[in-house]
Amino acid sequence: MAAITVVAFTGDTVERHSVADVAGLLERPETLVWVDIPECSDEAVTMLTDVLHCHPLAVRDCMQRNRVPRVRIYPHQQLLILHGPERGPSGHIHYLELDQLIGDKYVVTVHGPINPNLSIEIALRETDAVRRRLESGRFRPSSPYELSHAITSALTHGLEAFIEELTSDVWQLEQRVTGGHMGNPEAFLEELFQARHGLLAVRTMGALGAEVYGRIAALGTRVPAEELPLINDVVDQLNRIRALADGEREYLQGVIEFYRVRAETKMTIAAERLAVIAVVTLPITALSSIYGMNVIVHDTTQTTQLIVILSIMAVMSALLLTWAKRRGWW
Repeated sequence: MAAITVVAFTGDTVERHSVADVAGLLERPETLVWVDIPECSDEAVTMLTDVLHCHPLAVRDCMQRNRVPRVRIYPHQQLLILHGPERGPSGHIHYLELDQLIGDKYVVTVHGPINPNLSIEIALRETDAVRRRLESGRFRPSSPYELSHAITSALTHGLEAFIEELTSDVWQLEQRVTGGHMGNPEAFLEELFQARHGLLAVRTMGALGAEVYGRIAALGTRVPAEELPLINDVVDQLNRIRALADGEREYLQGVIEFYRVRAETKMTIAAERLAVIAVVTLPITALSSIYGMNVIVHDTTQTTQLIVILSIMAVMSALLLTWAKRRGWW
C-alpha cells in the first residue's frame, strides 16, 4: 500500500512531513497543508476523524466507491468527488475517483478505491504532476482553493488527453471506412462502438464535474469572493471537455452511420442480384421439370428435341434478363 504524503507550504518553503505532524502543521500561521491519501486506510481514517474533524458522512464517502460526482458542504470544509478515465484492455473505461476535502488551511486528496487491475501509479498521475510542480518551485499556491484548482486542472488536462487519444482512434477508423474497409462487420462495429463509449464516458465526467463546481459557484457566501474566479475557471474547463467530447462523438456517429449505410447498401445489392438469378432460373427449372416428367425416356438422345428445349430456355433467359435490366435491377 502506498504511503500517505504530507506537504506543507509556508511562503516559498515546501516541506514534506509525516502524518503525525499534521496537527502541529495546522497550528502554524501562514501554513498550507496538503495531504495526499492513495488509499483510505485506517491511518487515514484516524487522521480525518481525530485531526481534521471531518463529518462522518465525508469520511464514509472517502472510504467507499462513489459512482457519481458530487459536492458536500459542511460547516468548516467541502467535499468534492470527481472522476478521471483509464482505458482497460477490452475497451472498458475505468472510473478513477478523486476526492478533495477543502478546509481553511488544508486540502486532502483521497484516491480510490482502486480497481485491482490498475496500478496505484495510474490513480496518482494528477496529484504527482502537481507535486512535481510544487517541489520544483514552478507553483506556489496561496490558498486551499488555488491548490484545489491546480489539482482539478491536472485532472481536466487528463480528460483532454484522453479525448485526444480517442480522436486518434476515430481518425484511423474513419480512414478505414472511407477506404472501403468491408472486413468483418461485427468486429469493426465493435471498434466503432468502443470509441463511442469512451467519448460518452469522458463527456459524462466533464458534464457532471461542471455541475459539481457550478454548485460551489452558486454558494457565493460559502466561498471567498477572491476564490470565485478559480471556481468559475474550473467550470469553464469542464464544460469545454463536455463540448469537445460531444463534437468528437457526433463526428464518430457520422462515421458509424456511413459504414452502416454502405454495408446495408451492399447487402441490398446482393439481395437484388440473387433475386434476378432466382427470376431467371425459376422458369427454366419449371420447364425442365415438366418436360422431364411428361416425355417418355428414349433409348437415344433426341437431338432435335434437345435443341428446341435449350433454345426455348435461352430465349426465356434472355427475355427475363432484358426485363430485369430495364427495371434497373442490375
